[in-house]
Amino acid sequence: MDRSVTSLGLLGAALGALSLVWINNGQGVVGDDHDRHIAIPNELVMPIQVRAAYDGERILFQYRWPAERPGIHMDVYRYEGGEWVKYGEDIPGAQEHPFLEDRVAMMVDDGSVPEFSRYGGYIAIGDGLDGMTDAADEDEVEAHPWMGAARKQDVVTKYLPQTRKHPGEWGSVVAEERLNAQREAGYFLDFWHWRGHRGNVMGFADDQYIADIRGGDSGRSGWSTNWDADGKHPKFMYDPARTGRHANKWDDLVSGRVGQDDIYYLSPDTMVEFDPDPAWQEGDTLPRRLVRNYEGSRADILTAGRGRWENGFWEVTLERLMDTGNPLEDKIFREGGVYDIAMAVHRHATGLRWHYVSLPLTVGLGREATVIAERFAGAAPAWNQPWHTVKLFYPGQVNWPLLISQRHAGKPMIERGVPVKHYHNEDQLARYGIEIEFDEQIRAQWRLTLLAGLFMFVGVGFGLTRLQRKN
Repeated sequence: MDRSVTSLGLLGAALGALSLVWINNGQGVVGDDHDRHIAIPNELVMPIQVRAAYDGERILFQYRWPAERPGIHMDVYRYEGGEWVKYGEDIPGAQEHPFLEDRVAMMVDDGSVPEFSRYGGYIAIGDGLDGMTDAADEDEVEAHPWMGAARKQDVVTKYLPQTRKHPGEWGSVVAEERLNAQREAGYFLDFWHWRGHRGNVMGFADDQYIADIRGGDSGRSGWSTNWDADGKHPKFMYDPARTGRHANKWDDLVSGRVGQDDIYYLSPDTMVEFDPDPAWQEGDTLPRRLVRNYEGSRADILTAGRGRWENGFWEVTLERLMDTGNPLEDKIFREGGVYDIAMAVHRHATGLRWHYVSLPLTVGLGREATVIAERFAGAAPAWNQPWHTVKLFYPGQVNWPLLISQRHAGKPMIERGVPVKHYHNEDQLARYGIEIEFDEQIRAQWRLTLLAGLFMFVGVGFGLTRLQRKN
């Protein structure tokens, strides 16, 4: 009897261990965790279409991608309880309201950053980036002699590996002389950045670069902040003579009743100085951004017309001189050249790293490439060439230091220079991006599963052996 009871007890314990593993695995470990800056999008991949054209002086890129609604608003101030409250902060994942603009971005290289042609934007994702679980402390960034004092940064943005002594340490910036030599040698990425509010309205895209930081070209950006710190209210409001109102209504913006053909922005010809005397009402809303023309090298990229959203799709055309005369800030396009590009899209009120990115592809001007730019004559291209469709994916928190570390099984492939597209597709990369965000939890669950499985195996075997001996 004792032996039977012991055997049944061991069998029961083994079945209990099996049940524990079953329940634990059923609950899973993957889910949003905003404390760790984790929010998983409902869709892990999305398409974008691209085509290009040039006339020997100008080059144009046209993009088309799906979006449920047009993200034409940026952060705002809303009048509530007698105060102006800011809305539109970057948060993990999507906001509940529409006050983060849609964006499309493109990185461009001419072969001076060879890793880019093989691994795309991954090489620009270093240690401590803003929005990551392990984002660098803002006070540390501001106190850094180069990042804070010289570059006026308070967060870590994209940077290229050779701008650091150790790619896994954001603060290990190489000497300024070395940075200057790298720039002279073309070691930077040109960064075309179209914004659905801060640029599209005025007919510009933001001309930026990625080197030791992600920064803007020389000149002036296309926006400023609409806030009077002393008065604790916006600096400017809508010009009633031009718009018939002092402010928009929150509900009209959220519902989409104020659309892309309306005056939803504050620009030099739609605004006047803020007047505290009007009877401001609950829900009155003013843009936090004042839009204006870009200037200098930062104004090199134009929006041909305006980007338009229609029937569930954005269509945006960007135009730039092939040779801007700024080779230290822009990649120069030439007849017969082949260039590497990679694209990214923000949509549905998302910011920071909650975007979709592409693997690198090539653009050829009179040369074979993934996308062959069509030469045209006249004022504008006919755009009768077919679109090239690219699959974008959610990258998670995969960064370059991880990819070249022992933790990454593909490190030997990177050391041999094998392009990522030769052994991973976009769906696999999206899933890997999520797995990395939960790497510790997944490993802990596997250890628990292994231990419970071993206990179950030993318990069942021991229990059955004792029962067999009794019989």
